[in-house]
Amino acid sequence: MGTDGLKVLVVDDEARMRKLVRDFLTVKGFYVLEAENGEQAVDLFFKQKDIALIILDVMMPKMNGWDVCKTIRQYSRVPIIMLTARSEERDELQGFQLGVDEYISKPFSPKILVARVEAILRRSNMAVSDVTDIGGIRIDKAAHQVTIDGQPVDLSYKEFELLAYFADNQGIALSREKILNNVWNYDYFGDARTIDTHVKKLRSKMGEKGNYIKTIWGMGYKFEVDQ
Repeated sequence: MGTDGLKVLVVDDEARMRKLVRDFLTVKGFYVLEAENGEQAVDLFFKQKDIALIILDVMMPKMNGWDVCKTIRQYSRVPIIMLTARSEERDELQGFQLGVDEYISKPFSPKILVARVEAILRRSNMAVSDVTDIGGIRIDKAAHQVTIDGQPVDLSYKEFELLAYFADNQGIALSREKILNNVWNYDYFGDARTIDTHVKKLRSKMGEKGNYIKTIWGMGYKFEVDQ
C-alpha cells in the first residue's frame, strides 16, 4: 500500500510548524489536514472518519495534546505521534499509558518525522491486513467481499463491517455499546436492537458458520471459531 492520498492530521498551534510538517509530508504523497488547537483536531477527526495518522503537539490552547489523545482513544486506535517540547520521561510515560504510538521531541528533523510516519503506517497496515482468513471465512476488506468455503456471500455494507469487526476481535467479548461505537460510529444514536437485527441477518447468511457469533446474554457478542 503506497502513501498516496493517505490522510494525516497535523495538530499544532504554530502555523510555521504545521507548514514545515505539511510540506515534507505532501512531497511524500500524503494528504495533510491541519488543526491549530485540540478542539478543532477532535472535530476534524470525527468529521473525516478516514484519517490514517495524527501528529499531535502536546502544548496547545483550548485542549492540550493529552486531552485530544484521551478523547480520540475512546473511539479509535488511529496511530498518534506526539510532538513534545519537553522530553521529560514522566510525560512520555503518561503518553504511552494513553496509547501514544511514538514520541518526537522538538526541535526535530522533518525527515526523521516523515520516516517515523511511514514506519508506523507500514506497521499498522501490516497489522490490519486487507484480507482476513478465519475458519473458512475469507474477508477481503479492500474489495468488500466475503466468501465462505469459497462461495461468495452477499452482505450489506453494515453486515460486512460487523463481520470484519468481529473477525478482528475474535475471542473477545464485545458489548453492544462497543459494537455501536466501532461499526456504526460514535455519532449513531440507535439502540441495541439495531445490532441484534444485523447479527440475526448476518448469522443466517453465514449458514452453519453463523454459530461462530456467540451471544453473551446481557452483554453482547463474541466471535469464536470452533476448533
